Formats: sequence, C-alpha cells, structure tokens
Amino acid sequence: MNARRLGTPALCALALLAAGIAHAAALTPEQQALHVLNRLGYGPRPGDVAAVVAMGVGRYIEQQLAPERTPEPEQLRQRLAALDTLPMSAAALFDQYGPPAVRPVKDDPEARKAVERRARIITEQAGEARFLRALESPRQLEEVMVDFWFNHFNVYAGKGLDRIWSGNYEREAIRPYVLGRFRDLLGATAKHPAMLFYLDNWRSTAPGIVIGRGNNKAEGLNENYARELMELHTLGVDGGYTQADVVALARILTGWGFNRQLLARGTATPFYFDAQRHDFGDKVFLGRAVSGRGIAEGEWALDVLAAHPATARHVSFQLAQYFVADNPPLGLVDRMARRFLDTQGDMREVLRTLFSSPEFWDAANAGAKFKTPYHYVLSTLRAADVPVANFRPVFGVLAQLGMPLYGCPTPDGYKNTEAAWLNPDAMTRRINFATAVASGRLPLDRVPDPSDDRGMGGAPLQRAAEVPGRGSGSAAPGAVDPELLRRTLGNQFSAKTLDAIASAPPALRAAMILGSPEFMRF
Repeated sequence: MNARRLGTPALCALALLAAGIAHAAALTPEQQALHVLNRLGYGPRPGDVAAVVAMGVGRYIEQQLAPERTPEPEQLRQRLAALDTLPMSAAALFDQYGPPAVRPVKDDPEARKAVERRARIITEQAGEARFLRALESPRQLEEVMVDFWFNHFNVYAGKGLDRIWSGNYEREAIRPYVLGRFRDLLGATAKHPAMLFYLDNWRSTAPGIVIGRGNNKAEGLNENYARELMELHTLGVDGGYTQADVVALARILTGWGFNRQLLARGTATPFYFDAQRHDFGDKVFLGRAVSGRGIAEGEWALDVLAAHPATARHVSFQLAQYFVADNPPLGLVDRMARRFLDTQGDMREVLRTLFSSPEFWDAANAGAKFKTPYHYVLSTLRAADVPVANFRPVFGVLAQLGMPLYGCPTPDGYKNTEAAWLNPDAMTRRINFATAVASGRLPLDRVPDPSDDRGMGGAPLQRAAEVPGRGSGSAAPGAVDPELLRRTLGNQFSAKTLDAIASAPPALRAAMILGSPEFMRF
C-alpha cells in the first residue's frame, strides 16, 4: 500500500495513529501486533502476527476502521448464503415462523415442541452467522463492534417473539451502523420490533386508551423502554434525567410499535406508528417544552439524546472500558467524548481517537483485560485454527460458561469486566473446553444431527480427566500442534508458564497453552 493510494485523509489518520503508537516503546513490534489483534479482533490465527508486523499496526488499524474496503472471503460468503433464514425480513420471519392466527399448542406438548423447534432454527442460523464472521472474516473490528453494540442495545431471544427476531435485529439494526453515526444506530434499534417487543413499548398507549384485546391488548403508559433508553442506551444512570423525564419520554414514544396484522401479511416495514395510541398532549422533556406532533416528537427526542454531552461520555466510557481497561483513564474518556460531540457521534472517529491514545498503547494495559466467555471461545478456535462445521458444541460451551448467545435476559447486556467472569467454576469449565479443543475431540467437524433437540444449549463438556487418551502421551488425529500454537500467539508467556508447558506430557501442551493465565487475558 503506497502513499499515493492512501490519500491525504488516510495519511493524516496514519500520522495520528503513529503519534499514539510512539507511546508503545515498551512493546516490541510483535507485542504491538498481538495487542491490536486481541483488542480490535478475537486474537490471531496462524501467521497473523507476522502479517501485522509487516503491514505496520497503524495501517492495520486503518484497515479495520474501513471494513467496507476489505472483501469477505468467498468461502465465508458461500457458507452465509446457505443459511436460508438469515436474509429474511422481520415481517417475513413473523409470517413464516411466528404464531399463526389459530394454533392449539397450549395443551399439546408435541405441537408446542414443533413451534419451539421452528423458532430455534432461526436463532441457530443467526448464531452460526455471527460465529462464522467472527472466526473467518478479516474485518475483525466490525465483528467486535457488532458484539459491543448488541450488548449495549441488548434484546433477549428467550422472550416471546424475540426468539425469531434477535438475529434479524443484529443484521438490520446493529451491523450496518457499528462504525457509523450513533444517531443512526440509536434510531435503528428504537424502531426494530425486537426492541419494541423486548421492552414493551409496542403496548404503551396514552392514558385512557385501550387498543386490541387478549394478549394483543395495549393499555396504559409503559415506561420500560423510555427508562432504558436513557439509563443504558444514551445518558447513563448519572446522566441528569429525572423520573419526570422518564414519564415524558414514555409519553413521547406512545404509538411506536408494530402492527401484527401487517406483519402477518409479510409487509417489508414492520415498524408502525399508531397515532390512535399516541399521547398528543404537551410535555416537558429534559427541560424543553414538547408540543404534540406525533411521530416527530420521538425523532426529536432521539436527536436530543444522541447529541447530549452525557451520552457522549457514557458511550465513550463503555468503549474505553472494553478496549483499554476495566477502570478506564478518565482523561481518555474526556477526549473521546469531545471527539464524539465534535463529529456528531461519528464512531469511526471516536475509535480512532481511542486507538491513537497513549492509554491504549500503555504497556500496563496490554494483556490486562480478562476475556469474556465469548472472546475466550472465539480466540481459542482462531488460535487453534480449528475448522468448524458444527456450532452446537460451541453454543453449548457458551451456555455453560454463562454467556449464551442472544441469551442475556436483562437489558444491560453482558459485562466485559474481570469481576463478572473470573471465578473458580468458570476457570474449570474453560480448562475443560481448552482440553477438548486441543485434543481434537470436540465434534466440531461433524454435521449436527437434525433430530438433536438440544439446540444452542449443546451437549455438556467432559471434564479434562474424562477426555479419552488424556495422559497417554500421544496426540489424537486432529489434535492441535503446541509449537504452532505458541508461534501463533507470539510466544508471549512467562517463564513459569513456559516451564509448566514444557513439563507437561506432549499431548497436553496445547491445552496448557490455551488454559494459561496469559491466554485468558488480552
């Protein structure tokens, strides 16, 4: 890549990154490469560290910040294309997989199982697509940000219609906006039926108005979405809003929902503003008078929230916590928040400020974050370079580790801090997984049995002591080569860890690497 092809803006960005990287003098070029592969992605695959060293970490970061310029591999595109529910719209999913007008399943166990099995197909295919991209795509930062923003705007696949909508929510409301403007992302999540259903805004109506009947009845004001929209999605818990603001925002958002009749016809636009349910009375929100203007009130409120200084700080803190440290330096958060406001929430520019900061490159922060189960499982499979045809065991491992995909029931999503995930039971389960992968005995290369009803829960892992052949000193077919694994990970291990690996039987050395304290962190 030469300077003429990069262009002036990209050269300026590289100069900014170079200034930040200059603070990483305590890190060798290999350590710098490993740092960006771990933080901007899910860790190295064989040859990645050397490739990033040759490219230069500044150029690698710029490449990751512009994923649209890097095509996905043809094999990945073919595997994604084979997932037939993946491109379906929210309306089409409701039409084909949602509850029909008449289905007597309540007292029929077999019929109920059939309904659950149909819905599980959608969630499984969405999960497979997520994992395929995270494992195989060179656009690693894009995949990290999909996970980050899904947690930020979490919906729970275990709640009703979100069984069929969570994957579509990720595809249509999250993925297209992960490196764009925050306001666009906020608006997309606010209008997707998965969010409207999860936080009950589809039922919220102006006081005194009742729409529908039975399970479809909408009656009275519901504050759930308005509260989480401010507390979690934008301003933060200390963002300066009051309970009166929660009520005002809930009134502003009355009528925002979806129409089941239109969805049942397969309409392409599932978001529906119902003026009959809207509260057209005047309100005061965050100290500003709001006249009754229908859907325009909600759009205005999202504009205000997206541009608020408290939102800039809340989002910047969460990004710095993910990419730098569990307790991020407040000076860095301040600089990121200023960049957020100066660029109208351009997340690419906010991240560029983060990645060019001395704090990001501080040697004390490199390798200091504890991996979430999701990050640990992905980085294990990438480092071991294991081909995956059957993702059910992977989904099962995540469930056992306490982080099932699309499975966080609370709106704050999964945490990314050490305190949330470091405990003895979790470490034992990680070691079991590492041993199963390293030994080549996890059935990842077998096409799943269609009659297996366990779905994304998967089968339980064996304890390390139960893995056939353990301690035999001979590696099974498909076992991971420990020397290749060490080179893949840049040989960044302490003397104590290296001694433990060397003293282990050869067949267990790869498991020792994948279960090491150094590999648990990034």
